[in-house]
Amino acid sequence: MMTYMNGLKTKYILTDIDGVVLDWEESFVVWMEHMGHTLADGYQYKYGVDKRFGITKPVSDQLVRQFNASAAIGFLPPMRDAQYYVKLLHEKHKYKFIAVTSLSLDPYAQKLRKRNLAKLFGKNTFEDVICLDTGADKDEVLINLLDKYQGCYWIEDKVVNAQLGADVGYDAILMEHGHSLKAKGDFKVVKNWEGIYNEIVGK
Repeated sequence: MMTYMNGLKTKYILTDIDGVVLDWEESFVVWMEHMGHTLADGYQYKYGVDKRFGITKPVSDQLVRQFNASAAIGFLPPMRDAQYYVKLLHEKHKYKFIAVTSLSLDPYAQKLRKRNLAKLFGKNTFEDVICLDTGADKDEVLINLLDKYQGCYWIEDKVVNAQLGADVGYDAILMEHGHSLKAKGDFKVVKNWEGIYNEIVGK
């Protein structure tokens, strides 16, 4: 979808960050191992830190909150082939990205996230980075963004959030992970950013 800003056409893609643009899991696993936790058997097919590490939900929530507010959050690597294709969509096809991420309300964590994205994808690729509280629902913010971005692509790795985006009026795409191999809904499923690129540019 295109909107008009100062008389110019601008194309937007809305996206989650962790598990879609940045590989949060890889860095979190290293951090958790340093904290003395080990992955449970079959972790790759489970959703939720509690299930993946065999710990209680309150403990997992606190650990995620702690990690997301740590310095480590500023150094996450790109997810799969995200760096190449996000930059290609921005530089060649003139798309701008709006991030909606349930990261943290800590202002330093938010600055680290923005710096991480700018370093990997270019300082102008993400026009806005909307940071919600750790684990926060995205219903309200996605609905509030509809006036400006309805019909735009919305990319997620969490099935419920991909379906939410589709339900409220976005063109939803799910980034597939082990825990979502059999996911079905009103969204397209892709394995990587090459799939997203082909879906967007192929139209």
